[in-house]
Amino acid sequence: MAVTAPLDRLCRRVPGLTAALRQGTRVTVAASVGFYVCRYGLSNRTMGTYAIFATLATGVLSQLGGPPAERARTLLRALPAAYVLITVGTVLAAHAWAAALGMLLLGFTVSFAGVGGPRLVGLTNGLQLLYILPCFPPYVPSALPDRLAGVTVGVGLLAAVEVALWPDPPPERYQDRLARAADALADCTDALGDAAECRPGAVQRAERLVPLTAAAVEELRFSRMPPMERPASAGRVDRSRGHTASALRYAASQTGRLAELSRSNKLLPSAGTLLHCTARALRAAAAAQRGTGPPPDTGELEQAVRVFEQLRADALRRLAPEADRHRVRQGSVALDVAVATRFVLLGTRIGRGAPVPPDEAPPEERPGPFWYAEQPTAMLWWTRLRCHLTPRSVAFQSAVRIALALAAARLTAAGLGVTHGFWVLLATLTLMRGTAADTRTALRPALIGTFLGALAAGVLLVAVGHHPAFYAAAMPPVMLLAFTAGPLLGQGWGQGLFTLVVSILFSQLASAGWQLVEVRLLNVLVGAVVGTVTGLCAWPRGGGGELRRAMGDFLSGAADAVQETVAVVGGRPHRGQALPHARQVMILAEAGYAQYHAERADRRLAGVDWQAALVAGQFSVRGAEVVLGRSSPGCLAGAPIAVGHLEREAARVAAAYRRAAAGLRLSVPVPPAALPDPGAGNRATRDATGQESLYATDLRVWLAAVARNLTRLAPGPPGDGS
Repeated sequence: MAVTAPLDRLCRRVPGLTAALRQGTRVTVAASVGFYVCRYGLSNRTMGTYAIFATLATGVLSQLGGPPAERARTLLRALPAAYVLITVGTVLAAHAWAAALGMLLLGFTVSFAGVGGPRLVGLTNGLQLLYILPCFPPYVPSALPDRLAGVTVGVGLLAAVEVALWPDPPPERYQDRLARAADALADCTDALGDAAECRPGAVQRAERLVPLTAAAVEELRFSRMPPMERPASAGRVDRSRGHTASALRYAASQTGRLAELSRSNKLLPSAGTLLHCTARALRAAAAAQRGTGPPPDTGELEQAVRVFEQLRADALRRLAPEADRHRVRQGSVALDVAVATRFVLLGTRIGRGAPVPPDEAPPEERPGPFWYAEQPTAMLWWTRLRCHLTPRSVAFQSAVRIALALAAARLTAAGLGVTHGFWVLLATLTLMRGTAADTRTALRPALIGTFLGALAAGVLLVAVGHHPAFYAAAMPPVMLLAFTAGPLLGQGWGQGLFTLVVSILFSQLASAGWQLVEVRLLNVLVGAVVGTVTGLCAWPRGGGGELRRAMGDFLSGAADAVQETVAVVGGRPHRGQALPHARQVMILAEAGYAQYHAERADRRLAGVDWQAALVAGQFSVRGAEVVLGRSSPGCLAGAPIAVGHLEREAARVAAAYRRAAAGLRLSVPVPPAALPDPGAGNRATRDATGQESLYATDLRVWLAAVARNLTRLAPGPPGDGS
């Protein structure tokens, strides 16, 4: 009790100390036990070396997400890949050129595989080390069984301690955030339903709930989640969660618009039933996301939409030409919320493994929004890889940069004839950043830390001499200090303490002296130089350099989708595939935005609200899906004059998006978008009759919302780029 009280107080004062101490303790125990059992219990130096380096690779260089049991499963699933990398490295160690070529190919493959999701990105550095270690001399294929056994021991022990030794509390699940957002949106929608039924105070209650709903939806942004907990993998479950989040975001935006419109005009009374049904559907989706309810059914909501559309058509014939058409436009927004909620239900069903209807998108716009629901997992992976297999992808650029740097480091180490050459590649791997500027920034503390660590290690080796028992006793506390303090204190401390750890480790494998720390310092310097030069030659601006182009392409694709959606509903000829193409470029824009946040802020990019640009494009794409989900192709073909007005309105909105895209690409201020001309919208609805008038109103409301989202993308002061 007397010992734990000060530690508890320290953990409360230092943010992140508890998590670092937990992880450092687990890695230290797994690494020490594995090394001691193999090195001293079995008298096998090779097995001991690979046991401890496998633990360090997967426990220190890697990042694992999820609850403890899932982290353990991730480690065990990585073992086959580890076996392949160690085997290939062992075989190719015979010749430096073969090892460097293998490093180039495997370095790219392992890094590029990270596009499959954050869990793979987290394992990338650790898996690279498992090839780096055996690809250096001595060339001893006969040692392969011992190497594989050592890796099995190290990874197996780490998986065991993840579950059994001071496990981390389970992180918050993304599903729980989805559930909270759905519940908040349900409360707001219920209040609007009460407002439509003229219940006292309902409008004011809805207005109070709108900001709460917006805040809950904002928490769904990936930038608000720890990287390892984001549902960003290539699998259908993670795809469905991301899709559900964007549908909730669209529905919340339209709910806020509906509350705004309800201040001065009453809603159609029949909208109350639809909004209450929408709220019930959202609560069912929330329960399913939490796992406390079954997959939600879409039947009741779909029936409510059909009934409301009929009631709205009947009401239109009784309403005054202009005064009450405002209520019809409100009904269009309410329908938007309901149809977006249906998308929430379908996304939730996919996440729970329940069946969904066949692709409902028009043939020319297929694949539709839920194209991934029935696709085999292998096909989903291939689709994600193929999307990023372009020099315009930041993931492709990063994989090429890392592969070139590691291959060059392997050849440099061989050419210089340094001992422990894998330290050269390890330094390149750990010090190279996404941009050349970030790499240069990381070099100084890393080199200073390595020098000080080498100095401390040299003093220790000279003072103690060759006494393996002392080093065996000293290794666990030094490892615990390194793996706890390093993540908290920064790169310099991490490099310095790790230098001390490896010096103590190698003193137990062979006689060591000043030469060991000299080699360590030289290797880190060589690796840092190779990484810096490669970073200067290959995409030195990192993800930020690609962000403008990717976001510009996305807004241009969104513009095409806006115009083509109107053409599809209006029965006009069009090229097709605009919406699927917009979804594809959206993936690259999202990846570029995520990489931009992982790098040091670039002042040249900070004048743009990149999140607003991304949201504007996403809103257009998801909104187009909603429009096509409730308007059959050609449903406005009988009102060609109205369609002409809507096409001109869509062209103005699309032009605003293209101007914004051009501004992003050319590094000039983004001009604010102008809202569509109200007169054009009035003419479009006036020139259509009956049901066609309602379809025209729906399109008009959507186009106004799309343009309104773009107005948020305006030049801002430096620092607004988040």
